[in-house]
Amino acid sequence: MPNRSLIACAVVSLTLPLVAACSRTSAAPRGAGRGAGGATVPVVVGQVQQKDVPVDIDGIGNIEAYSTISVRSQVTGTVDSVLFHEGDFVKKGVRLFTIDPRPFQAALDMAQANLVRDQALLAQAEANLTRDAASAEYQQLTAERQGQLAQRGILSKDASDQAKSQADATASAVSADKAAVESARAQLVAQQGAVDAAKVSLSYTVITSPLDGRTGNIAVKAGNLVTANSVELTSIAQLQPVYVTFSVPATHLPTIKSHMGGAKLPVVATPQDALAEGADGELTFIDNSVDPTTDTIKLKATFPNTDRRLWPGQFARVRLRLETLKQATVVPQQAMQTGQDGQFVFVVKPDSTVEQRTVVAGQHIGDDVLVTKGLQPGESIVLEGQLRLENGTKVQRTDSSGNSTGRGGRGRGAKPSGSPQGGTGAGGAGSPGR
Repeated sequence: MPNRSLIACAVVSLTLPLVAACSRTSAAPRGAGRGAGGATVPVVVGQVQQKDVPVDIDGIGNIEAYSTISVRSQVTGTVDSVLFHEGDFVKKGVRLFTIDPRPFQAALDMAQANLVRDQALLAQAEANLTRDAASAEYQQLTAERQGQLAQRGILSKDASDQAKSQADATASAVSADKAAVESARAQLVAQQGAVDAAKVSLSYTVITSPLDGRTGNIAVKAGNLVTANSVELTSIAQLQPVYVTFSVPATHLPTIKSHMGGAKLPVVATPQDALAEGADGELTFIDNSVDPTTDTIKLKATFPNTDRRLWPGQFARVRLRLETLKQATVVPQQAMQTGQDGQFVFVVKPDSTVEQRTVVAGQHIGDDVLVTKGLQPGESIVLEGQLRLENGTKVQRTDSSGNSTGRGGRGRGAKPSGSPQGGTGAGGAGSPGR
């Protein structure tokens, strides 16, 4: 019995501390999670802003020359001289190549000589016609006179018939002369065409630039024989203006078409180079069909390219501006959080507590996000420190420049305001409580 009493006393003495410990544990406050227990959480805050927001569509485009010309010889001959250097910027009408003109000059001289000959033949035919026409008129009058004399018995009928026959023969000669004149005129026209053709061929021996642009590689040097329309001598690309071709998803097509009815839509193209400066242009072309393999629509913008920064063949980042939303609500991108119910932000209320508020976000504009529903301009939102927050958490606000913007309440372990030592709470200007 004495042993049992000692054992019972020992068990009771061990149980009491455990019960007391459990009682202390169960007495802990509920919700002792993020920011609970009266602690303030330091956060960086910003404000919901209202400003004009551009509505843009981004894409990748390819720069194309406004026009590209393949320079070829239109006659066969030897290249006499090359009058430019590769890569030169040339103006319209500037001489580029010369072809040996001597064979073409000789052909022109021959054609002109034949033209003079045919002009002389025409003059001779016209003279014969005039002579035979006068003779025919005389023979006709003679035949009429002799016919009258034969009727009166003064002249024999045989002489009258002979005169009439001569008049008819002269009239036939006149008809033949008229045909000869028409033939000579036709020959003259044909020979005039031969002269003009020879002049054109001679003019082709000097090759000039058909437009303003930049020359490419010279494929044929002086002294080489070139065949008409077979060898590309060089190429010329027009760089002012230039095109930028890009594609956007076909879902944007109705919006683009609705805005194309008014003013030209501005487009900014930024080539992928060290300068990274955009060039301004305008949308000028929408393709007539959607590419079914990619579900995209091809667009083309025109850029003046006065500084020649945009180079054919380059890739460029393209931004098509559809419109500008006036006084839209925007927040910094780092304020947006994603939860089970969608996107939300923490709004700081006047009493330095936060509210988790669901918002409807639109497109991204740089470092900002367009908010179409859920926020009002001027409200304070949390930019940094969201991981320790939940509804009702007290915060110590600091703006993005690091300045404290308000007292967020006392932290755990802080001295009350009436304390002789006057300790600073977590929400004061001092360090926040743990």
